Formats: sequence, C-alpha cells, structure tokens
Amino acid sequence: MVSVYRFGSFAIRKIPIAWLPSIARISARLVKKFSKQRQFLVSRHLTRVNEGAITEKELDEQIGRSFENYARYWVDSARIPQLSNFEIDAGFTVEGFEHIEDGWASGVGPILALPHLGGWEWAGRWLTCCPKYEVTVVVEPQNPPELFQFMVEYRQAFGMNVIPLGPNAGKQVIKALKANHVVCLLCDRDIEGQGIEVDFFGEKTTVPAGPATLALRTGAHLIPVAVYQRENSHHAVVCPPIATPRTGRLRDDVATITQNLMDVFEDLVKDQPEQWHLMQPNWPSDYTALEVLRSKSA
Repeated sequence: MVSVYRFGSFAIRKIPIAWLPSIARISARLVKKFSKQRQFLVSRHLTRVNEGAITEKELDEQIGRSFENYARYWVDSARIPQLSNFEIDAGFTVEGFEHIEDGWASGVGPILALPHLGGWEWAGRWLTCCPKYEVTVVVEPQNPPELFQFMVEYRQAFGMNVIPLGPNAGKQVIKALKANHVVCLLCDRDIEGQGIEVDFFGEKTTVPAGPATLALRTGAHLIPVAVYQRENSHHAVVCPPIATPRTGRLRDDVATITQNLMDVFEDLVKDQPEQWHLMQPNWPSDYTALEVLRSKSA
C-alpha cells in the first residue's frame, strides 16, 4: 500500500499538467464503478445536504462530480511538494483572512476548524509559505503504520508540525496554541467515537468536541474555514470566529459551541456539496443502511 502511494505521488509529479484532469476523471470513474459502498454513502450524504430536494438525475451527476473532485484532491496533494512558493500563492485566493490575523495577534494561535471539503492541503502549504505561520495539524493514524509515517513526512515536507490523533493530542495542541501556532483541525467526523452529539443536516450524530474544548481552555479564536476547489486554483472562505463564552458547565458550553460550529459547516458544505469528501458512514443510520445493502449483495 505504501509503495503504491509513493509511486503514485512520484508519477503524478512527472506527468504533464495538461494530462492530469483527464487522469483524475478516469480514476474517479473507476473508483465510482468498483466502490459501490462509497457510492452508496456519497448518495446518502448528498441527499441530506440537499434536504431530499434533488432529482435522481441531479443526484447521479453530483455523485460523479464528488468522485472527480476527490480524485483531484489527491492529484493536487501529490503535486504540492514540487511546487514553488510562488506557484502555491498564484493558485490560491482567500476571503476573510483578517479573522486569522486577528486571532494570531491575540498571542494565542487560532484554531482553524475545517470540514473535509475541497483542497485543504493546499491551504495548509500556503499558510506556511506566504504569511509564514507556524502551522500545526492533527492527523488520524493510518494502517499500516508505514502509510501513516508516509503521510506525516508528506505534511512535514510543507513545514507543518504534525500531531497524531490520540490520548496525548490535546496537551500537544494546547502547547502549540500557546506558542502561537495556527492549528488546523478537520472536525466533521468523529474518528474516535467519543464526540459530542449535534444536529447535523437534520439528523443526530456525534462530532469531535476538541475544537470547542481547546478554545474554551486556551482562549484561542475558533474560526470555521472552507477551502474550495476552483477550475485552476483553490479559494478559502474564512468565517468570523465562533463565540466561545463560559456560561455554565464545561460540557454544556462545549455542546453549544460545537453545535454553532456545525451550523456554519452546513452552510459551507451546501455551497459546494460535491466537494465534500465524505465517503464514510457519519450518522448512526448510515451503519444500518450499510448492513441492509450488504445483506442484499450477499
């Protein structure tokens, strides 16, 4: 598996740029064709985002674009290490950057909370090479461990500081925030299964409580961000920070702040739902639906 990733990353850097969109489209169609489970889940997620107000034809078109955008994410990510700072900057625009500047100026690094949307790797590289912030990211462990190490080295090559998701991640993130690092957290999926319940696209699920908890404990600005893929570039939308007052019990405040964050995420995802790279079960009902699908396929 690791060798496949390394070879793919190397090969993409050697292929002429003009060929890459076609390669991404072909790859996306193959994955869509042979990954029925992912296609099924993407269909469910897009139906939620569209609140059911989508025709079968429109849904099929959005599913196709979702796989194409995901393929492009991997192609762009593989290209990033070979690109110059000038090329990264030329391929990136941002609105609302003043919210990050204000958070950083407070003396405690801001927390950038992101959904798995668009091309966040490009934005991370841009933060390290243009405003030249110290950037810390939390990443989920991968199996086999060699694959995880490859992904760690990949991000470290951008100049990022990488913290593995786990029991000690919170302490390490607090240390990074106090050192005025910009901390980036992908937080629309509850990887560890220990998150807090929210209403997300009209259905109850759990999402990480970490962003809200860290903001309350450190005073860091909690800033929702989305990074959208454009035709030949990436565009970041930086939202105003989420209010993080202490009003009562810590858990109650974390629940309120996290729900407010998810409300913003809903708007960000609705803007470009086919760029939401969510191909895993994310609501309790997804697991039940998957069991039904598997039983029909057996």
